Amino acid sequence: MDVDLRAFTVAGLLRLYSEIVEELVRRKACRSTNNPVADIAEMLVIKALRLTPAAKSTKGYDAIDGAGKRYEVKARRITRRNPSRMLSAIRDCEARHFDFLAGVLFREDFSFDKACLVPFEVVLQRSTYRDHVNAHLFHLKDDLWAAVGVVDITQQVAAALASLDARANAASS
Repeated sequence: MDVDLRAFTVAGLLRLYSEIVEELVRRKACRSTNNPVADIAEMLVIKALRLTPAAKSTKGYDAIDGAGKRYEVKARRITRRNPSRMLSAIRDCEARHFDFLAGVLFREDFSFDKACLVPFEVVLQRSTYRDHVNAHLFHLKDDLWAAVGVVDITQQVAAALASLDARANAASS
């Protein structure tokens, strides 16, 4: 589907974006109309690991497994303009609200890149506390995937995404 976005006004582009986000919510790919990167990552990890989503405003974690382990899902979209792999701030890290951080990377075009599960202890070791944001900052660097205790969940998340696309294609047939 090739659409010449240059033909749209700024207002038209924003309306199109709004419609796209609403459709993602309708398809349950997103739980909110906020930036879709976080919601899509959350949905993919929950589906890939067969987790139960936490209530929308639960402090410090996004999902839970059958054994009661809590999962915080964080994602980053890497772009030419901003290649940083720093995740959003982890507030009140010492309170240990989660047992695992699921880190998800997307490419500039929103295509899925890779994902991993990071035990809380590794997050605490590798993160840096910053006073000015009153939070810990954590980066999804390539060497993280080889760290002790970290589990690569790229295949599971890719399969969850493929099944989501297959379901959407079946519904449109």
